[in-house]
Amino acid sequence: MTLKTPEEYLESIKKQKYNLYLFGEKIDNWYDHPIIAPTINPVMKTYELAQDPQYQEIMTSISHLTGERINRFTSVHRSNEDLIKKVKMQRLLGQHTGCCFQRCVGMDAINAVFSTSYEIDAKYGTKYHQNLLSWLKRIQSEDLTVDGAMTDPKGDRSKRPSEQTDPDLYLHIVEEKKNGIIVRGAKIHQTGFLNSHEVLVMPTMAMRETEKQYSVCFAIDTATKGITCIYGRQPCDTRKLEECLCDRGNPNYCGQEVFVIFEDVFIPKDRIFMKGEYDFTSPLVERFAGYHRQSYGGCKVGVGDVLIGATALIAEYNGVEKAPLIRDKLVEMVHLNETIYSCGIACSYEGHKTPAGNYEIDLLLANVCKQNVTRFPYEIARLSEDITGGILATLPSEKDLNNETVGPLLKKYLKTHEGINVEDRFKLIRFLENMTMGTAAVSYKSESMHGAGSPQAQRIMIARQANLEAKKALIKKILDIK
Repeated sequence: MTLKTPEEYLESIKKQKYNLYLFGEKIDNWYDHPIIAPTINPVMKTYELAQDPQYQEIMTSISHLTGERINRFTSVHRSNEDLIKKVKMQRLLGQHTGCCFQRCVGMDAINAVFSTSYEIDAKYGTKYHQNLLSWLKRIQSEDLTVDGAMTDPKGDRSKRPSEQTDPDLYLHIVEEKKNGIIVRGAKIHQTGFLNSHEVLVMPTMAMRETEKQYSVCFAIDTATKGITCIYGRQPCDTRKLEECLCDRGNPNYCGQEVFVIFEDVFIPKDRIFMKGEYDFTSPLVERFAGYHRQSYGGCKVGVGDVLIGATALIAEYNGVEKAPLIRDKLVEMVHLNETIYSCGIACSYEGHKTPAGNYEIDLLLANVCKQNVTRFPYEIARLSEDITGGILATLPSEKDLNNETVGPLLKKYLKTHEGINVEDRFKLIRFLENMTMGTAAVSYKSESMHGAGSPQAQRIMIARQANLEAKKALIKKILDIK
């Protein structure tokens, strides 16, 4: 098997038995919980579209390890075309779900670790790259979903990992055994952890020689003994506990974030891809961040397409779609969205081959892409709220709409013009509320700010990659300055 069907994925993920807590209670059949269940659907969509012949070239690729057709989310980028197709795939999935589909982080982690493990082996004679290849062959052949884990709690930000009062605030090795290692710590903001079969863990920052125990990279089953999961809250998340589908905004699709704690978890030797090579933590972090900042040039744009479409439709429902100021605001939304996409494509087109054989994006352009993402989705959402109107924040419940007494009154006063169904307008307003203020706003706005690094992280990388000396040399040549 190389390509799972959505049904096969669902059955496989249900077998994962987690030590999971939500609202202070232990959750057993997590996949049936009304808050969690809708988060599985976007991941299922990544399997569904991979089965569709019209999307085969975007959603799948040929493995250079096995020669078989695999899901692109498990692939190693082997060309600039692969990097471009990755962005197009992410935009496509954003258009189909209107939310985070959760497999991007794992794909980006695979490609970052691929080149880094190769270079560690070349310098130190280790076997990490072979470990990765063996693990990756299984991931590809079984079409498994991988979560990428980088962010640690960090404790006191004024102190380095080795200076913390509690060493567990950064995930680290606590014991080495002949057949593996024991790790302890936590990884937070874990997108789609429960919906993943495996987790690929990386260091969260560049480490120093005194921080070898924090310089660790490995892969493990997400349901491994010693891992505890605590489900993250999102705005309006308890609406999913209600029976009213419309009030949920996007009832079928949403993302998930999980706080993951490792309590003396055993990592087998053949699952380790870095162990103490602190001098390679910086390139690994930078490469992963670069790949993931490229990803935002696809996924956020696809979700933006949906938001723009919903905004244009509500303008039509309100009867103002031909007003010049409305058309101009919609044009601005499209302009901002396509600017993000342009950067995602550009950093892919300008990518280069690594010594390991995979392709890496242009880091400067990838960071410019993500810097735009920290701003533009907020403006797109603001313009959407502007066009939608105040009803976005004051709409009564679907139960009121269906109430025998007040329902007819609501339908009377929510009506706009002939041919527009009040129930459809109601659903659309709720969706727009969800996208700009509710659960979907977490992945569209908050994640746009902090995912793959907060704004200053990109500015630091842009400064490093800017090559101002070369730019100064240009003007010196033009003006003949010696």
